[in-house]
Amino acid sequence: MPEARQMIPPAEKARAAMLRVDQAGEYGATRIYAGQLAVMGDHAPGNRLIARMAQQEERHRQRFDAMIAERGVRPTALQPLWNVAGFALGAATALIGPKAAMACTAAIETEIDRHYGEQLDELGDSDPELAEAIAEFRAEEAEHRDIAIAHGAEEAPAYPLLSGAIRLGCRAAIALSKKL
Repeated sequence: MPEARQMIPPAEKARAAMLRVDQAGEYGATRIYAGQLAVMGDHAPGNRLIARMAQQEERHRQRFDAMIAERGVRPTALQPLWNVAGFALGAATALIGPKAAMACTAAIETEIDRHYGEQLDELGDSDPELAEAIAEFRAEEAEHRDIAIAHGAEEAPAYPLLSGAIRLGCRAAIALSKKL
């Protein structure tokens, strides 16, 4: 007689999806900044800010990597796509110019702030470790958005179009990474 498959409680599935998408997002962010820095080089305006934000994103990714490993959560199968897409988005926005690179950050961090807020509402008191990490990273992502805006994001060429397209792509990446 075949062994019955263990049922995973819905709340545990939801937390696994949160970790999967958050790790994927932080990984994507590191790739976006890598693309920007590869194009901008060491002396471009804003490169020190971008390098500092990239270091924070790397720390976020490492924390989510550890939580995924500890909890036995499967990472997204789309990571190879996010590797290429993230780097390409970063490089493309940097090629447009430093303000477009900042517009990319502002758009993504606006969506991540919304996304992390929704996750915190959903978690409530059910997972203090995950909620603490999300709240900490949400504050840093909001800081990245504010820095980007202060450094000319809204002055980028075709800012409303650029921002809207990046935000739409971010929402799509979130939805896909939850499932795949």
